[in-house]
Amino acid sequence: MNLPISVTQSDLLEILLNVATVRPVFIWGAPGIGKSALVEKFAAEVGLPCVSLLGSQLAPEDIIGIPQIQDDVSTFLPPKMIARKDPYVLFLDELNACSQEVQKAFYSLIHEKRIGEYHLPEGSIVVGAGNRAQDSAIVKTMSSALVNRMFHVQLKADPQQWITWAYEEGLHPWVIDYITQRPDHLFSEPPKTEDPYSTPRSWHMLSDALLEYGAGDKNISESMLKMIAYGCISASHAGMFLAYTKQLGNRTLINDIIKGEAKWPAKPAERDVLYFLAQSFRAKLLQELPDNKKNLSSDAKYLTHRAKALMKDLAAINHEIAQMVVSADEGKVLPEWFMVEIIRDLPRLVQN
Repeated sequence: MNLPISVTQSDLLEILLNVATVRPVFIWGAPGIGKSALVEKFAAEVGLPCVSLLGSQLAPEDIIGIPQIQDDVSTFLPPKMIARKDPYVLFLDELNACSQEVQKAFYSLIHEKRIGEYHLPEGSIVVGAGNRAQDSAIVKTMSSALVNRMFHVQLKADPQQWITWAYEEGLHPWVIDYITQRPDHLFSEPPKTEDPYSTPRSWHMLSDALLEYGAGDKNISESMLKMIAYGCISASHAGMFLAYTKQLGNRTLINDIIKGEAKWPAKPAERDVLYFLAQSFRAKLLQELPDNKKNLSSDAKYLTHRAKALMKDLAAINHEIAQMVVSADEGKVLPEWFMVEIIRDLPRLVQN
């Protein structure tokens, strides 16, 4: 399933608080985007314990229980994890990864909050979650009957909300600062290969590793830092993150370059730092230049004026990196009016 509308973390929490209390909600989203953490936060908000079941690891008897003879008739004894006396939030994670037989076992649980003769305690809430087919995860087609029993919502990663959460949770300052500069690197679509890729969860893993090593206190070697970064996040993002750590002595370098108070690093040994700064420059242009030139603010006018001069300087150092700044990447393109000016003033930059 790929819904036409996606919601942020705060939107989803509001939906859960208002909808999940009366109807079962199913959360769609890529692996590592934060579905489980949000359900646990929701449970805490409503003051209920959260019980998680992993659909991909369940058999039908794990849901309906096992039969027992009582007074010459058989009855099913529900599993202890589900059969509770007090209300709770039942989180059915990876629901669309379980077999059709397990999905059938969920029908009455989702629709009536019942397993055989056992009913969930009054006030209990059922929430499901799963990955999408395009996420290269283990997914199975959900029956139309099961789909129709739930309210569906699709979660997207919101960098600003994640950064706020990261500050509250005490994530490593390198990770927070990097995502602040490159919010577009918080999440990348799962690759077709088995390589690591960037998600809110994988950046959290990188933070945990850095905190354990005491990075920032020079307790981690450059080679170890490289291994950790490439083991957690997308290779392209890992390379950029490593370049970012090399220029930590001047966190405002890109702003200083734009203001004319510093220059692009030109030494061959600084090529990775140059690449990181050029990518940050491109991200700044994408973020601050409006689609319509008539909407330029005074700050954006200054940025536009400086951008063309900086592009000329960058091309003199490395033509390919300068081309990267103005080229289309992952469907993101600079405003058309700005590209017209680049073509007029620096035609070689946009030649194939």
